[in-house]
Order: sequence, then structure tokens, then C-alpha cells
Amino acid sequence: MTETLQYAGVIRQVVVHFDDLDPSAVVHNSRYALLLERAVSNWFSDHGYSFANGRPSSEDMVVGVREFAITYNVPIRGTGPIDVHFWIDKLGRSSAVYGFRFLSPDHTTVYAEGRRVMVKMDFATGVPVPWTEDGLALVEPLVRR
Repeated sequence: MTETLQYAGVIRQVVVHFDDLDPSAVVHNSRYALLLERAVSNWFSDHGYSFANGRPSSEDMVVGVREFAITYNVPIRGTGPIDVHFWIDKLGRSSAVYGFRFLSPDHTTVYAEGRRVMVKMDFATGVPVPWTEDGLALVEPLVRR
């Protein structure tokens, strides 16, 4: 880990619930994508971007996951809070490559880490379209330098 990575992006707390666990009482592998989405959505919501009333509040909210890759280092056991650290490694014309880590609350354990590629799309056609200037300005603090 580099100093840049350590301080890039933001950290959001999410809560692991009983239904996130597999029969061994560890977080099921499929739930990591959902936990990441909760952390990222929470950050966007705090900045005025949401899906209130079933509609995106900004055209920059209409995105699809193109790629999701994760490496599991240590199981997350049981329920309770964990921290999700995420940042943007690359911001393209209509895409964003996010990096992420799942951390213990004291940040001494990296449970899992990976990347997620998002593509902004036109709401009606599903065709990739450029980010708006407002959207680019919003995520600028997340971009790793």
C-alpha cells in the first residue's frame, strides 16, 4: 500500500446484517458487491444524489457495472459495522474505475479489496454518454493522484 492509496478517497461505515451471512456465519461472497454499493450510495446521497421517488436525481446516477473484481483476504465473521474505503483510480469520459477495500473498524485488517468499473448511460437508450460537469466536479475528491 502506498501513502497515496492510504489517503485517497473516502471511508464509509456499513453494517453487516444476519442475512448477509452464509451458513458458516461469515459474509457471503455475493454480499460484498451489495455492501460496497451501500457505502458508495450513502456517499452520493450525502451530496444530494439519490433515487428518491424511483427516479435518479441526476443523469450522472444512471450507471451500470461493467466489471467487478474482488480478492478475499480474511473472512468477515458475524454481524456489525465494517468500513468500506473507496476511491476512483481512473475517471474517463463516460466511465469510472473504482478501487475499494473492506476494513475492520480499527483499519488493521483488510478483509477484501478490488475494483469496480462503472459506465454512465443514457436513461432511455442505455448507450454510454459523458459525465456532466457537475458530476465530474462532485467525484473529483475521490480521484487518486
